[in-house]
Amino acid sequence: MDTILQLLSELHEDIDFEECDSLVNDGILDSFDIVTLIGEIADEFDVQITADKITPENFNSAESIWSLVSELMDE
Repeated sequence: MDTILQLLSELHEDIDFEECDSLVNDGILDSFDIVTLIGEIADEFDVQITADKITPENFNSAESIWSLVSELMDE
């Protein structure tokens, strides 16, 4: 989870990612941020996030992103 928080902070250092749970819904993360984040996650965790997993629910919070990554690592 710390790595996810670090990656998010590199995108927007002024956001409290531990508390925010509407990153996509509030427009904090845009499509470019999500593409960048997906690439960083792939490099860091050696997982592939497929198009069907790119939903607001999976990217609205650091916790939801971590849950997605954990799920993919378990596959």
